[in-house]
Amino acid sequence: MPSSSKTFHLVSLGCSKNTVDSDSMAQLLGNAGFRPVADPAKAGVLLVNTCGFIGPAKEESYRVLGEMAELKMPGQMLIAAGCLTQRYGAEVVRRVPGIDGLLGTRRWMDIVEVVSQIRTRKHPEPIYHLPTEALTVGTDEHQAMRTTVQGASAYIKIADGCRRPCAFCAIPLIKGTAVSRPVASILNEARLLRDNGVREIILIAQDSTDYGHDLGVREGLSDLLEQLVRAVPDVDWVRIMYAFPGYVTDRMIETMATHKQLIPYLDMPLQHAHPQTLRRMRRPANMDWVRNTLAKMRDAMPGPSTGSGHGPLSLRTTFIVGYPGETEEEFQTLLDFIEETRFDRVGAFQFSFEPGTTSEPLGDPVSPEEKQSRWERVMALQQGISLEKNQAFVGKTLDVLIEGQGETDSGNAISIGRSYRDAPEIDGVVLIEGEVLEGELVPVRITGALTYDLTGTVDMQAPAVISLDGLAIRA
Repeated sequence: MPSSSKTFHLVSLGCSKNTVDSDSMAQLLGNAGFRPVADPAKAGVLLVNTCGFIGPAKEESYRVLGEMAELKMPGQMLIAAGCLTQRYGAEVVRRVPGIDGLLGTRRWMDIVEVVSQIRTRKHPEPIYHLPTEALTVGTDEHQAMRTTVQGASAYIKIADGCRRPCAFCAIPLIKGTAVSRPVASILNEARLLRDNGVREIILIAQDSTDYGHDLGVREGLSDLLEQLVRAVPDVDWVRIMYAFPGYVTDRMIETMATHKQLIPYLDMPLQHAHPQTLRRMRRPANMDWVRNTLAKMRDAMPGPSTGSGHGPLSLRTTFIVGYPGETEEEFQTLLDFIEETRFDRVGAFQFSFEPGTTSEPLGDPVSPEEKQSRWERVMALQQGISLEKNQAFVGKTLDVLIEGQGETDSGNAISIGRSYRDAPEIDGVVLIEGEVLEGELVPVRITGALTYDLTGTVDMQAPAVISLDGLAIRA
């Protein structure tokens, strides 16, 4: 039996955007007097925030829910929240007997209400709380911050949902259309994070470049960035994730290049490089725009030789291989584009057939073996490019945000951190000789390059980093 009905055990699956939702629900439960516990056997409420974006994530969610259902004891309740629940509803209950309540992505802020409904229900059937209205916050936004903190870094969710028509993507089915959060709330959260020692703020949304569209603002992200750097000038790094092709404007580029806090890093998922494949994906297919925009960004943020104080622009993207109808010629165009453009980071995914999306009529004709082969060819090509990019930093000094410590195989102490080129969890790390306190931002002389990571030593000759107005990179 759980030691207290006013305790909860939360499992969060999926991406950082999901983690923010999980932390927000945890805050609301805490406000209502609930206490988090690490042991599910001691929790009154078992809460799984699921992911249902693609097939493998869906199966992981079912597996975790099944494990929680098997562990559930009399007096405990099991709530399935998040993407899987929003999209599949009753199917989730059929596949996982023992679920007491369903809470969708569009109304995560109603978690306390769902717990109350389960406790007072007059029948054993699960409670379905899946409103169609998409909200980013409840009626009292201050009740839960839309953030998650990881060491000295923190994510702020600036919007939820998506209005893009991408044929392969289920996000609009799961999250609804794009809904932006008020600027004042975002700035307030940034100040609170700064006051609690956060040194890096990462702005996330399904499409950050669409921020403000629903509010009638033309250049909403640029407006937000300019207000953010004024509100928290003493936060060292501000990172932007998930830009949509065609919506990285000249003003956004200028804003990033002008303010040193806005580190020269951008994740812009392109998904493919052949116009015909992109049209079948219902994605922007103007590759001339892509090439011109990437060139503009690289020209605006070229590195320290200009004396601007910025490091060289670091570009990350993702591609899908094996999309229905992708020919060998189309795939070769993708390889040629990767070779030509030379991204710092590339993520590749094999196409996952998702019923209900607009790509459903295309089926899934590319064989698993061909998908795997193409994925391997993309990653092999990018490995060489990544190594070459990393080797260019040997002998230079980068500021590194320390995230933890470890040791080598021989038992020597090392510290682990990230440079401006590395977003948490998806990019590389910098391995540093010796122990440096977690949360410190220190100059590191790069001494070696691996395929995805760098090695180095603390640069004792570099000026001490006390409070940066952004990124410093010293040759």
